[in-house]
Amino acid sequence: MKKQEKIILTGDRPTGKLHIGHYVGSLRRRVELQNSGEYDKIFIFEADAQALTDNIENPEKVRQNVIEVALDYLACGIDPAKSTIFIQSQIPELCELSFYFMDLVTVSRLQRNPTVKTEIQMRNFETSIPVGFFTYPISQAADITAFRATTVPVGEDQEPMLEQAREIVRRFNYIYGETLVEPNILLPENAACLRLPGTDGKAKMSKSLGNCIYLSDSADEVEKKIKSMYTDPNHIKVTDPGQIEGNTVFTYLDAFSRPEHFERYLPDYPNLAELKAHYQRGGLGDMKVKKFLAAVLQEELEPIRTRRKEFEKDIPAVYEMLRKGCEVARATAADTLADVRKAMKINYFDDEELVAEQVKRFSAE
Repeated sequence: MKKQEKIILTGDRPTGKLHIGHYVGSLRRRVELQNSGEYDKIFIFEADAQALTDNIENPEKVRQNVIEVALDYLACGIDPAKSTIFIQSQIPELCELSFYFMDLVTVSRLQRNPTVKTEIQMRNFETSIPVGFFTYPISQAADITAFRATTVPVGEDQEPMLEQAREIVRRFNYIYGETLVEPNILLPENAACLRLPGTDGKAKMSKSLGNCIYLSDSADEVEKKIKSMYTDPNHIKVTDPGQIEGNTVFTYLDAFSRPEHFERYLPDYPNLAELKAHYQRGGLGDMKVKKFLAAVLQEELEPIRTRRKEFEKDIPAVYEMLRKGCEVARATAADTLADVRKAMKINYFDDEELVAEQVKRFSAE
């Protein structure tokens, strides 16, 4: 029996440049997984078709950001020699798979999806929900299954989406026989990376809320955003005891700081636990902590900024990389679709037995 390949599928909506929430939530891990050698194939895609479901009147926004996201991927260390980077809309097989999967899901089941509920509220769609947006869990299931993904690295907010994809796989396989691969979720190991809050302390870092630190931000922009970052509103004087919970600066330090950072930038403290303890008992100012966070973040982001500038020098090469990735992805999706059509018995012109059966049937008449 052929051993099942270990395959990763993950991606982002190209509605803007990627920010550090994307980086700690998935990008950094993708690079680690890519370089681990544990996976047979890695597919990373730009979900431009999905982005259009709530940007249909502004296609230029999506069009312009496809290159921005590709540059962010390359700058972070995604290697086209190890990972296939492609654009969703260039793989028409995904539309056909979505079309078949729609027959396996009820409207009420989509309405119960917590992620869909949250996204609808966030965009104020209420009753005027575009059908394409409403059905994006089905589209996402098509994306995952088309590449036979065994592993999907995402944040915890996407868990309901993965569960819906698994339900679709089970239902399809129950009706048509074992055809599709059931995916597993891979969550960030660091709890602080599950969902990094915005610089304003709001629960989600979001392009639309303007509370992001972008991977492509200049050193000055990063510095400015950290200085204005939300901390503890009751920590007015340096002597006041400070609160760690809900304090954005400490959440970011949980996500980014390492022991060696203290040796380099804050030798008065052996580790983050000691820094937190001092802040909680009072006597430690916000600006000192922010200055430390700035040093940590600049160290992390500077190599990314430098690599991005190099890739920006040859934009045609980046588009060529995307084109080649689309070719590889399309061939893979076409193989899966052929299996799906065969299982559903709609491969009329490839089924020699069907033709023979019909010849025999009509001859008997």
